[in-house]
Amino acid sequence: MSSREEILSAVRSNLPRLDRPLPDIPKFERADQIPLVEQFGRSLVRMGGRLLAAGPLDDPLAPVRDLLKDSRRVCSATPEIEGCDQILASAAAVALADVDHAIVRARCGVAETGSVLLTDTDLGVNVLAFLAQHLIVLLDPAEIVADMHEAYRRPEFRDNRYAVFHSGPSATADIEGVLIHGAQGVRSVWVMLAGRVL
Repeated sequence: MSSREEILSAVRSNLPRLDRPLPDIPKFERADQIPLVEQFGRSLVRMGGRLLAAGPLDDPLAPVRDLLKDSRRVCSATPEIEGCDQILASAAAVALADVDHAIVRARCGVAETGSVLLTDTDLGVNVLAFLAQHLIVLLDPAEIVADMHEAYRRPEFRDNRYAVFHSGPSATADIEGVLIHGAQGVRSVWVMLAGRVL
């Protein structure tokens, strides 16, 4: 057995057992009554993301296909967008290094932060949300929750091995406070509020 295999075996055998109950999280009342979709949109833009309006009822995903027109390589982790490379869970991370646009469907959105919850089930390959140049996220507006307290109550944190909140493109600031988006991760994040088509 190689050193790598020994280390991975030791990590796997020492994974925490989740047979203990998690502490109860109190329910906090919202101080404001801004509609969740509106608050989510404001927060997303504040974090550098962009809200993409859904298309007509007969083709709500048309604006997504418009964004993809000039892409060389598009990978989709959702069956709702056809004609793209489909992501296989067995794909190596290096295989995603040249992806222009990645399309995923988020489990939920968080209004206070403008973030979306992506799980290993949603992504297929966890690094998809970080290696693509541009990330397009489909989000059902009915799945937007008010805050992180509510988001952590969702079953995705018990039912998946990996979950991440994604808030806008990567952002880096230098010592002078100059903010640069997309230097160390996705360059843009687009969120389309649309119910499931399939």
